[in-house]
Amino acid sequence: MEQVSSQLDQPTAQPRTFLSAGRRLSRARLLPWIVVTLIVMVMALLPQVTTRSDVLNLLYLIFLYIVLGQSWNILAGYAGQVSLGHAALFGLGALATRTLWVGGVPFPLAFVASGLAPALCALLIGAPTFRLRGAYFSIGTLAIAEVLRITVANTLPLISFLPVEMLATYDLVPRYYLGLGLAAATMLVTYLMFRSRFGLGILAVREDEDAAQATGVRALPHKLAALVVSSFFAGLAGSAYAFYQVSYYPSAVFHPGWTFDALLITFVGGVGTLIGPVLGAIFFIVVRERLAVTLVSLHPIIFGVLFILIVLVFPGGLVDIWGRVKRVFRKR
Repeated sequence: MEQVSSQLDQPTAQPRTFLSAGRRLSRARLLPWIVVTLIVMVMALLPQVTTRSDVLNLLYLIFLYIVLGQSWNILAGYAGQVSLGHAALFGLGALATRTLWVGGVPFPLAFVASGLAPALCALLIGAPTFRLRGAYFSIGTLAIAEVLRITVANTLPLISFLPVEMLATYDLVPRYYLGLGLAAATMLVTYLMFRSRFGLGILAVREDEDAAQATGVRALPHKLAALVVSSFFAGLAGSAYAFYQVSYYPSAVFHPGWTFDALLITFVGGVGTLIGPVLGAIFFIVVRERLAVTLVSLHPIIFGVLFILIVLVFPGGLVDIWGRVKRVFRKR
C-alpha cells in the first residue's frame, strides 16, 4: 500500500515542479522590465533633483544618439540593409521641424511631420533602391544623401537661428524630456516590432532573402517596412536636434558624419541587438565629450583607435561582454 500511495503521489509532484519553474521563468522575464522602468523613472526625476546644465546636456545627447543609432540598427542590423544615407533622413526631420516650427506651426505638429516626411520619402525611393543589393545599395543611399545635402547647401546657404521670442523662453528641461521620451519610445517600438510575426519575417529576409521568399515571406514589403520605421525615428531624432539647437547651418544636419556616427554607435554596442545602440551611445558620447575636453585636436584619432580595439576584441560589440561573463560562470 505504501508503494502504491507513493506512486500515486508522484504525478502531483510534477505539476508543482513545472509551476515553480514557470514562476521562476516569469520572474526572469519581468526583471529586465522592472530595471528599465526604474532607470526611466530615475532619469525622469533627475531634472527635479539637479539644475546642472552640463549633466542634462550630456544625457540629452545620449538620448539623441540612442534614437539615431537604433533607427539605423532597425534597417541595417535587423533587416540587413546597410544604408550610408541615414543622414538624409535625419536632416529631413530637422529641416521640417525648423521650417514649420519657426514658421508658426505648433511644435507637436511639426514634430510629427518631421517623422512622417522622411518616412514618406523612404517609401517613395525604397522600391527602386532595394533593387540594388549589398554594396550597391549602400553606395546608392550615400549618393542620394549627398545629392540632398548639396541641394540644401545651395538652396539654404544662410544660418538657421531661433527668433528672439523663442530664445527668450528657451529651456533645456523640455528638450531633455523630449529626448528621454523619444529614446524610450524607439526602444519599445523596436522591441515589439521584432517580437512580432512580421518582425520575424524581416529577420528571415536578413538571413537569406531567397530562402525567405521560397517559404512565402515577401522580401520587398518587409524591407520597406524596416526602412519606413527607421526613417520615421531618424526624422524624429532630427526634429529633437532642431528643437535643441539655437543655430546651425541647414546643410550641417545632412552631413555624412551623422550616418557614420550611427554606424559607429551600433557596431560598438552590438549590431542587430536591442541594447547595443544604448551601450554604444553611452560609450560614444561619454568618451567623445571627455576626449574633446582633454585632447582637443587628437580626440578623433584616439576615438578611432578605441573603436578598432573594441571591434577586434569584441566582434559582437559591448553586448558581447555580458555573453562572455555568462559563459565563464557556466563553466564554473
